[in-house]
Amino acid sequence: MERNTKRREALLYHAKPTPGKIQVIPTKKYATQRDLSLAYSPGVAEPCLEIAKDVNNVYKYTAKGNLVAVITNGTAVLGLGDIGPEASKPVMEGKALLFKIFADIDVFDIEIDCKDIDAFVETVKNISPTFGGINLEDIKAPESFEIERRLKEELNIPVMHDDQHGTAIISSAALLNALELAGKTLEEVKVVISGAGSAALACANLYVLLGVRVENIVMFDKDGLLNKIRTDLSELQQRYASEINYENLHEALKGADVFLGLSAGNILTPAMLMEMANDPIVFAMANPVPEIDYDLAIATRKDIIMATGRSDHPNQVNNVLGFPYIFRGALDVRATKINEEMKMAAVRALASLAKESVPEQVNIAYGEKKLNFGREYIIPKPFDPRLITVVAPAVAKAAMESGVATHPILDWDKYEHELLERLGSDNKMVRLLTNRAKSDPKRIVFAEADHLDVLKAAQIVMEEGIGHPILLGDREVILELKEELGFDADVPIFDPKKPEEDARRLQYADIFWKTRRRRGISLLDAQKWMRERNYFAAMMVNRGDADGLVTGYSRSYPSVIKPMMQLIDKAPGISLFATANVMMTNRGPMFLSDTAINPNPSADDLAKIALMTAKTVKMFGMEPVMAMVSYSNFGSSDSPNVHKIREAVTYLHKYYPDLIVDGEIQADFALNPEMHLKKFPFSKLAGKKVNTLIFPNLESANITYKLLKELYNTDSIGPIILGMDKPVHIFQLGASVEEMVNMAAVAVVDAQEKGKRKNAIRSLS
Repeated sequence: MERNTKRREALLYHAKPTPGKIQVIPTKKYATQRDLSLAYSPGVAEPCLEIAKDVNNVYKYTAKGNLVAVITNGTAVLGLGDIGPEASKPVMEGKALLFKIFADIDVFDIEIDCKDIDAFVETVKNISPTFGGINLEDIKAPESFEIERRLKEELNIPVMHDDQHGTAIISSAALLNALELAGKTLEEVKVVISGAGSAALACANLYVLLGVRVENIVMFDKDGLLNKIRTDLSELQQRYASEINYENLHEALKGADVFLGLSAGNILTPAMLMEMANDPIVFAMANPVPEIDYDLAIATRKDIIMATGRSDHPNQVNNVLGFPYIFRGALDVRATKINEEMKMAAVRALASLAKESVPEQVNIAYGEKKLNFGREYIIPKPFDPRLITVVAPAVAKAAMESGVATHPILDWDKYEHELLERLGSDNKMVRLLTNRAKSDPKRIVFAEADHLDVLKAAQIVMEEGIGHPILLGDREVILELKEELGFDADVPIFDPKKPEEDARRLQYADIFWKTRRRRGISLLDAQKWMRERNYFAAMMVNRGDADGLVTGYSRSYPSVIKPMMQLIDKAPGISLFATANVMMTNRGPMFLSDTAINPNPSADDLAKIALMTAKTVKMFGMEPVMAMVSYSNFGSSDSPNVHKIREAVTYLHKYYPDLIVDGEIQADFALNPEMHLKKFPFSKLAGKKVNTLIFPNLESANITYKLLKELYNTDSIGPIILGMDKPVHIFQLGASVEEMVNMAAVAVVDAQEKGKRKNAIRSLS
């Protein structure tokens, strides 16, 4: 049932709402006849003539400089084999997606129905004028080697077969750091490789360039050892034909320093591992089942340094650490090829980055107190935002130094700023949030689980390991919907109106009554309200029967927030509640407060809202840069509404001088760093990129976030409740499944944070 559910979900993901995963979006205005006359005839003739004069002008007037072709013939697709060009298209679109979200590179995926090397090469050559680079993908060996070799020789744009070189580059960086930790040198180590396909051969070739001796590399394929006796080896494989005729993998591993697996799961046994040298380095990269299970390996050898291809273990060798940034650097200097110097620069940049202090947002994303260079951290994490500013410049510099760059970079500080700006269109924060939730899942109540979309969100939360759902609602309806969804996991279901919950309901009602009896609540009232799911859910969290809750899908915000405010205390030191929405804009995540609770906050309230919002921004792994927005700029108006903002800013500057906040300021000046710096150089925000807006009232905040959401189809997370002592969060009415999953992740992370604070208080008392 689970596989059928996953299959259905995967098919729906690729089919709805629009088939496929990529689209072409105009980058120029096209609203008027004048726009169209410039975009096409007659205006388009002018750039055509300029390119005809000098072909290099194609980079100035077209998208060629940021456009890569992902090209395959579908002969070696994932682990599916030769399934044909059409069947490979979803994978190629996926690669295009990764190029875009990690390095802001546009991609056309091209599937060629051709297995003949000459015809394939000729086809790619004929279409190459369109592109700034070529990424070859999922082409079977040995043809892939010849195709790449010829295209690199015959084209004047970067060409790379990522299946080979991506894995080689990332694993080489990991190898450098692993050897350093093991106290071994490249020249002395014995390397045993299981697998002799394109990736394995590329890894071996790069290891040799780094300094590993060819005679110290032993390689196996599915037919056994590559040795001098075999006559079925390709020319590339013959380089690694062993002089020693090892009977099997076990014998070859005796005394070996490094095992590289690019083959099949569970072929490396504990007995084999025990016979490796001290501080063995094991890269078990078969996916999804490694050559040896990670937990089994580290239990077998305490001195092991291990990497896999999986994201749920330390040291993931993931090609996404390489190819987006390698092409980014190559494109930005208009390199004529990706050469060995550029690959080596990427290797050393990745290895070096793993030794630097890790940004807090990366620690937060992976649920780590502090990632430090060591046996469990020899390679950067895929979500590390520094990758684009470390790897791409290293590759670009290597291209310049090796003579293949035709458009050298002159201002490296400006280039780094441009690279950082490219990250603004990405929803990395959602992935970081989800990843962090997975590091320590919590019990989250879904108070409206008898609605199909809510139950679907709960199913995703459970299946993705984000949290442990607790379902509230009509039991019969929930069970029926679960069957419809294929949600067959055994999860707790509570129906507050059913007799089996009488004891719990009466206990909750008694506690509620005792806390509210001097505020007009009778015991009978309390018992009646505990039949209502939001009261029941809030009390579950209050009493520790759950860690957090999400609700609000089917009811208006005011009706849902009321029981929360009655039952959930304010956090220590907090005197009011507020809410913030996170908007996933083209410039990056933007936090907006207060979007749901305080109609007309005072100066004191605004200061408190700003402080609570700043804590929330930090919870997401970002440093808050906050603008207190208004229709006025630093005294240009003198109305009471402006005065309260000014007072709030004065208070924050005096008592929280390290907080980057300023105002009052108009929204355009807040969001345009250059304009802001020119007009208001004295401001704390001058030259900085604002990521948080604090609004003067509920009306302006609510209207703004809903306009952004609807006009620009901007994804949002929220409203996130600020100031409550328990992790309670409320959906927007009719929220999408994705939004509910994101809010559940927020609830999990909020529970993690509140748990840490309480543990810290206990340790001090």
